[in-house]
Amino acid sequence: MTRRLDIDALRGLMLVLMTFTHLPTRFASPLGQPFGFVSSAEGFVFLSAFMCGWIYSERAKRDGLARMRRAIWQRAVALYTCQIALLVFLLTIVAGIARARGQPAIIDLISFFSVDPATALTGGLALVYNPPLLDILPMYVVLLAATPLVLSFALRRSWWPIFGLSAVLWTLAQFGAGRALYQAIADAIGLDLPVTETGAFSLLAWQFLWFGGLWMGSLKATGAGGGLRAPQWAILPAIAVAAVCLVWRHIAGQVPFPHSTGHVLNALFDKWQLAPLRLVNFLALLVLVLRFGPWLARHVPLGFLARLGAASLPVFCAHLVICLLALATLGDQYEHRSWVVDVVLIIGAFAALYAVAEFVDLAFRSAGVARHRHAPTQFT
Repeated sequence: MTRRLDIDALRGLMLVLMTFTHLPTRFASPLGQPFGFVSSAEGFVFLSAFMCGWIYSERAKRDGLARMRRAIWQRAVALYTCQIALLVFLLTIVAGIARARGQPAIIDLISFFSVDPATALTGGLALVYNPPLLDILPMYVVLLAATPLVLSFALRRSWWPIFGLSAVLWTLAQFGAGRALYQAIADAIGLDLPVTETGAFSLLAWQFLWFGGLWMGSLKATGAGGGLRAPQWAILPAIAVAAVCLVWRHIAGQVPFPHSTGHVLNALFDKWQLAPLRLVNFLALLVLVLRFGPWLARHVPLGFLARLGAASLPVFCAHLVICLLALATLGDQYEHRSWVVDVVLIIGAFAALYAVAEFVDLAFRSAGVARHRHAPTQFT
């Protein structure tokens, strides 16, 4: 399949925003959730699911469902390998640097491993122990591993039963069902791993976003989406929602109601549970991307972002390596540091990420695979 410059650029944008957010600099807070109460994680998960639905639906039509399932599971194994490598890197090299330099940011991050390394390692191999920063890839692996069965069912029959079950699970997640289910299973098998160590993302909630992206990608592959154009009736409401959330976020900050009296309303925007108002904000932005994306693609240079997005997995892993090393060496307190240090760190990080993307491109070209033969920019 010919690469899409626009989609690669969107994935690259998500990687840029993630890097700004995760690097311990004074730029993290102002550039976190810059478009409203939606983070780069939502965009990254949705776009990954969209590409998965598109690519593997086409493969199912071309090669059959069995080969499609095998290809996805092979991809899931590759992602699992990346997660384990990152976890080992954190618990050995990064942890050693942090202890030598007395940096509490990393020491606190792996505090459970320091207390019970056997349970942490076992849980890590099972994708259950997920320290901060390393908790999105395990969710991705689990959802990708479930995708062959879901996609096979949808292509043979219908998406509606899947959407019905997915909506029920998302609703249950809003009332804490995920944590309760985990605790019940942990108690039953004698796993002494607190739920707080399993990662911040609620799998029961975020699967809704994944399967939504998978569905849209499948529509694109089968030609049933009518070009996936934004409904005309949704454009004005989407503009209103996106504008209100954008202004609100930059006035109030990343927390909609920063004072303690707003904690109940804040739950409606909760990132980790993919709460209702956050989902509404995301859907509004999605409508606007579908509607105005082609115009932006014609007027905004996309080369740098597209190069990062075309090598999204290696660049994603590299950004985590850079951020973990930065936390281990510099710590997460930037107030005492010069602006120059933060600027140099940002420039160095993006230079390294671009170098990784270039290396991946060179490796594929050496193998005779042209990864960067892009189709015209179009979002529909």
